[in-house]
Amino acid sequence: MTLTIGIDIGGTKIAAGVVDESGKILKYEKTVSPSRDRTAIRNTIFELCKPLLQSFDVSAIGISAAGFLSKDRKQILFSPNLDMTGFHIGEEIASLTSKPVVLENDANSAAWGEFQFGAGREFKNLVMLTIGTGLGSGIVIENRLVVGGYGMAAEAGHSVLVPDGEDCGCGLKGCFEQYASGSALTRNARKLAIANPDAGRALIEYCGGNVELITGERVTELAQRGDEIAIALLTEIGTRLGQGLAGIAAVLDPEIFVIGGGGSGAGELILQPARRSFLKHLTAAKYRPIAPILQAQLGNAAGIVGVADLARL
Repeated sequence: MTLTIGIDIGGTKIAAGVVDESGKILKYEKTVSPSRDRTAIRNTIFELCKPLLQSFDVSAIGISAAGFLSKDRKQILFSPNLDMTGFHIGEEIASLTSKPVVLENDANSAAWGEFQFGAGREFKNLVMLTIGTGLGSGIVIENRLVVGGYGMAAEAGHSVLVPDGEDCGCGLKGCFEQYASGSALTRNARKLAIANPDAGRALIEYCGGNVELITGERVTELAQRGDEIAIALLTEIGTRLGQGLAGIAAVLDPEIFVIGGGGSGAGELILQPARRSFLKHLTAAKYRPIAPILQAQLGNAAGIVGVADLARL
């Protein structure tokens, strides 16, 4: 059986795992991410790999990283949250480990993992969105990962959903991710708590009276306890998510949408309003098959499993 290593580089942690051909992680390691120091990132990845390479007969390594990649997948062209813009991280790790290395975008890696081993394994055409600080996306069409003519496809989070809307870190206004992400949930909750303390009293109290401690995760926790305001905040995110998915469906017509990332932990509190909004905004909804919108199955392991499998191909 061919074994590969999958590495997921994040802003807060770097994780690595040995993955077999069935998508099972045989050994997992993680550590804090030195996100603002590219040399430290490279060294951290190598240190994570060393014990895995010593313990397993590994054929290749896959690296999953946030950002825009070159078409040949050799260089990270732009990485807003990591010190890796212009970095040839794959070549550096290949030199240190003497193993072939495949580099892929993090959301693409997660989409491939769900396509091969998770919620999308019975389909040929899939779109995955990862709800985190931002909104990542990956596309599989007819069993092939879509990277586009210049390598920068599947950035649905930076399609404009609301013209002249909220400022986005990419430089545009009104991007999809500004309305359907963990950051959007946090922003909306804090705005509500400041503008209407009576309505947001439970949320403010849950965060110890400090509005700055309100996060999307805490809103979700409160919603799961039945708080109506927290549920309404998640409904707003889900409604915007469904609107954006309808636009994607009009262009790509996938068989399934898979929703992953930390924000997907809200489950049906986001997915139900997303499905309603999707039907409302979907072109010719009465005359076409309706793609299911499902929660991802692999959780935080999707990127590792996906990029490890891509390294095997």
